[in-house]
Amino acid sequence: MTTMTPLETVPTPVPEENREPRSSVTELMGQIAGTGGDPQRGGYTRPVYSNAEVELRGWFIEQAERRGLSVEQDNNGALWAWWDLASGDRTGAVVTGSHLDSVPGGGAFDGPLGVASALVAFDALRDREELQALARTKALVIAVFPEEEGSRFGVACLGSRLLTGAIATEKALNLKDQDGNTFAEVASMYGLDPRFMGPAPDRMAQLGAFVELHVEQGLGLGELNQPVAIGGSILGHGRWRLGLTGQGNHAGTTLMEGRKDPMVAASRLVVAIRDLARHTPGARATVGRLNLVPGGTNVIASAVDFWLDVRHPDDVITAALVQRIHDSGLLVAAEEGCSLTLSQESLSPTVTFDPGLSARLISSMPDAPVLDTGAGHDAGVLAGHLPTAMIFVRNPSGISHSPEEYVEDADAELGAAALAESLAGLLID
Repeated sequence: MTTMTPLETVPTPVPEENREPRSSVTELMGQIAGTGGDPQRGGYTRPVYSNAEVELRGWFIEQAERRGLSVEQDNNGALWAWWDLASGDRTGAVVTGSHLDSVPGGGAFDGPLGVASALVAFDALRDREELQALARTKALVIAVFPEEEGSRFGVACLGSRLLTGAIATEKALNLKDQDGNTFAEVASMYGLDPRFMGPAPDRMAQLGAFVELHVEQGLGLGELNQPVAIGGSILGHGRWRLGLTGQGNHAGTTLMEGRKDPMVAASRLVVAIRDLARHTPGARATVGRLNLVPGGTNVIASAVDFWLDVRHPDDVITAALVQRIHDSGLLVAAEEGCSLTLSQESLSPTVTFDPGLSARLISSMPDAPVLDTGAGHDAGVLAGHLPTAMIFVRNPSGISHSPEEYVEDADAELGAAALAESLAGLLID
């Protein structure tokens, strides 16, 4: 694997006669199919800076180098593979790419499909320029953002948030994984210097537009019988941490009527969250992670922490739902003799993608429907700073963040071709 320090650049592009032949998305995805497989959960577990994710980063660097791209790792750990102009001017660069990390037991396509498709789109664009003598006026860069899922440090799209200043650097550096390691400590192990992490206005000033391809994480395209779609908007969403504290005690000697059990309170609150969300049209609320202290079979827990994900197209309704959940939690905690705290870990407002850029995509893909998504993406974070757009590729199962996530080979190739077509017009403005 190639090891890179921040802002290091691969110096020598591969000569044209030594370039690799064009790859297919299916071939590239097959190359990484054995990386990060999870025998316990199924699917893939590739948290940021795990052995699996680092191996995938090395794979991407190798693939980019083979194509003659100039690769950098920035101070926040994002990878940038540049197809520069002869002049070296990177003003208004067109960006594509995605991420390589995953949720625990995630699917094969969430993130890597966008990276593999970007490489294949580059192959097509390079050949197209050579064959048709297109007068390219902008640089192209393939970006790989770290910790998009937030599965290790709890904040989704952490790399793009750091880049844009959407998260305070000190807060990001002090985030901890489940083993108690801070983001600063883990990043340092992989050659990053926490002193230089944070907003990068010079890099942002280079970027003109971002088009991210991603597997669809629902059934929209399946129901429409279409292979690709254009993103319309991303639902507003956030993550909150709830902490319930009670009285730890012996499971055999403590009578039921004398207990202050935070696990009982947590169970009641999880059901209340479901019911509150059901009575809020368009809302989604999920508790997907829970930690007990001390976690013994014959021990009444002394504390329970769990994480809440809430989403709705209207940010005001999202805030109101979280407030109702908090109020309900305070009541449940009091009835069980416990106490409750709630803290916000991240919040992303509803994002509508740039109308002008979306119109460009629609003109290059006139048959593609426009679909909104409830899933967060780096394109949503970057949307506040430059024009962004998304292309979704059909997932026949309609299931994501699961081993059942799926993309047909033919659809994957159509997605990469659509990405290439969309990028071509942006590169010759």
